[in-house]
Amino acid sequence: MPAISTNTAANSAVHYLNINSQQETSALSKLSSGSRITSASDDAAGLAISTRISSDITTLQQAATNAAQATSILQTADGASNISDILARMKSLASESASGTVADSSRAYINSEFTQLKDEIDSIGSGTRYSSQSLLDGSRVFSSGVSVLVGSTSADTITITLTSLTASSLGVTSLDVSSLSSATNAMSALDSGIDTVSSARVEIGARNRASTSAPTRSQNLQSRLRSRGAGRLMRQQEHPADVP
Repeated sequence: MPAISTNTAANSAVHYLNINSQQETSALSKLSSGSRITSASDDAAGLAISTRISSDITTLQQAATNAAQATSILQTADGASNISDILARMKSLASESASGTVADSSRAYINSEFTQLKDEIDSIGSGTRYSSQSLLDGSRVFSSGVSVLVGSTSADTITITLTSLTASSLGVTSLDVSSLSSATNAMSALDSGIDTVSSARVEIGARNRASTSAPTRSQNLQSRLRSRGAGRLMRQQEHPADVP
């Protein structure tokens, strides 16, 4: 009966070949991903740190995008500056018509321009849009306030609240300057409308500054998180028990 011998050397060679193959596969995986950790078996604690930091960075990247969108909305809404100019012109016309030296025929021309300007306010109010949503016509979406996340936690938000700036909401719809008395009455109502637009623009400006600075803060936080993560991973390698 022939004896069956075991080729120990060959088995050993196959064993180490398999180990080398696994190590090579792991090395190639890390090389292609650019990461020291590609699976929990590489470094379980390090993977937990890396995953948490990666999640925070991804959230901050989206927050920067949110802030950029908020900035676009607010800059579009600042079309209210045109409404300020229109109201100023309307007040000038009211002042002109309120003068006793102006003939009634001239007031008719003045009133015609005045009426056209009221229509222009409504045109701006309804036509100022972002992504098909009206911004200045009192639509419920923005008049009640829209919260935009600009950081890594729910506390890092900017609330965009936009005031309705239509002719009706500004109290100028029924105004006219066809007579001396109506022109005189119109002036005080126009002052009130100008104040409303000014307050709205101050609010828009404040929110715009906050949203404009948010992406820079986000980039700084991302850089700190990356640096902190690299430091923690190095400490974890050197002193595993000391890193939570």
